[in-house]
Amino acid sequence: MFAKRLPAQLSPNRLARLIADRRRAGLEILDLTESNPTTAGFHYDDIGLAAALRHPDLRRYQPCSRGLEAARLAVADYYRDLGRRVPADDIFLTASTSEAYSYAFKLLADPGDEILVPQPSYPLFEALTVLDALQPVPYPLRYEPGQGWRFDPEHLRNLISTRTRAIVAVNPNNPTGSFIRPDELAALNELGAAFDLALIVDEVFLDYAQTLGGRAAASAAGNRQALTLVLSGLSKIVGLPQLKLGWLAASGPESIIGSARERLDFIADTYLSVGAPVQLAAADLLKQRAGFQAQVHRRLADNELYLQQGLTGRADLTMLPREGGWAAILKGSAPIDDEELVCALLEKTGVLVHPGYFYDFQADGFLVLSLLTPPAVFREGVGRLIGFAGRGRMLLP
Repeated sequence: MFAKRLPAQLSPNRLARLIADRRRAGLEILDLTESNPTTAGFHYDDIGLAAALRHPDLRRYQPCSRGLEAARLAVADYYRDLGRRVPADDIFLTASTSEAYSYAFKLLADPGDEILVPQPSYPLFEALTVLDALQPVPYPLRYEPGQGWRFDPEHLRNLISTRTRAIVAVNPNNPTGSFIRPDELAALNELGAAFDLALIVDEVFLDYAQTLGGRAAASAAGNRQALTLVLSGLSKIVGLPQLKLGWLAASGPESIIGSARERLDFIADTYLSVGAPVQLAAADLLKQRAGFQAQVHRRLADNELYLQQGLTGRADLTMLPREGGWAAILKGSAPIDDEELVCALLEKTGVLVHPGYFYDFQADGFLVLSLLTPPAVFREGVGRLIGFAGRGRMLLP
């Protein structure tokens, strides 16, 4: 009866079951995976938010496939502030970044076609591609000391088949925090031109650069060398995921961008999924981003410094450098079964972290922590984690 594109197995994994059991029993959980800004203790301008959502045009239905012009102009202004020229006519509003991915997949691929996706990265890629009846093909990001996380263009080239339709890149990647370097974008453009592929670039964390060794955190918006679909939204930019506004910014060679716009219009007009209130409020909401982002940057810096200080002098557990994003990656000195480790950590100390396999790390021994976690919880949880490691627990078989 049910579609084959849905997973055959939908039951929760061992860690999810353990979390549910602890909650039912009323046991403590120090959650170091917190990534919901609305529950992480930040101050929001409630008066400004309420004012932004009051608009005299709220009662009037104005269907527009790309989204209301005022909202698209506000997004164009956001890119102008980033030093990128993105005309409002190249912006397509969506209800979320996930929906923007679906628009991109519908534009580019037929059932059974392939999409190249980075690993490690978002755990959602498999679900997003499979729900559009596509096949995700992973390409590895490898960490090299002093170089950070990089992909090998030749390896990527060798993965391209006659059914490959697009390459997904995340800028900065989650959870590695690595930005696309200029030479990497050049390589992606070359592959796009050589194999008639589109680039889908997810930039939801773009505003949260930590350090790039003197390099600017550059958006791929406005890239003209290959058909490029840049995705972002209010969820991270202003910390309001519940308002459900994302977008897709299209650019590319003149020979193809017009046809892409026409087809995206057809897709978007079929759904018209974005509500009027958030579109009418978009300009005011984006103007409020500086205050929210300043709070987040302070939180990320303070938590990262605390973690670094706690790990000083340790050889068994290290933190990999972060260029951007909200995540910290810890690496054990010896291979450790991720699931065994995180379950033991939760059972013994009440501390919840994400195992590397959630993000398709290619080896065991990686833990992922959210630097967005409220400081008191973060410090107590990190202290218990480090104590757990100091008792040799990080060497579980």
